[in-house]
Amino acid sequence: MKILGIDPGTVTMGYGVIESSEDKIALVDYGDLNCPASSPIGERLSYLYSELSEIISRHQPDVVAIEQPFVAKNVKSALAVGKAQAVAILAAANKGIPTFEYTPAQIKQRVTDYGASTKEQIQEMVRLQLGLCQVPQPNDAADALAVAICHQRETHLDSLLAKQE
Repeated sequence: MKILGIDPGTVTMGYGVIESSEDKIALVDYGDLNCPASSPIGERLSYLYSELSEIISRHQPDVVAIEQPFVAKNVKSALAVGKAQAVAILAAANKGIPTFEYTPAQIKQRVTDYGASTKEQIQEMVRLQLGLCQVPQPNDAADALAVAICHQRETHLDSLLAKQE
């Protein structure tokens, strides 16, 4: 199964593609999409949609896993991230690809086995699980790979549980 992970943002959106077979994973591609913060939101969303559509066409993922926005003190920031999340969902839906959403706590739990992990711990676990020499850069791409790994772990766990029934 090929998984496209997305770390949504309206200025920087990280993406990461992994290939999985049962409990094994391999890195396919990762990077980030950058928009000038001064650009109107409509232009940024259009750019993100276009670039994501191209990434989906190039990699043909089976599923897209997207991080849900974290709503804390900055509601305005969470709403902006929600717009980027919607663009990612739309890009996948227009290609007929199912999407799955995960909270930051779910991602931390699946990637590090600890729901309160730091960003650095998550990125180090991404590096280790993908067998890389260094943490993927930029951070948004490493975060997107963590989302993809989270989905792979969730799917693998569901498969194991289904076999026990």
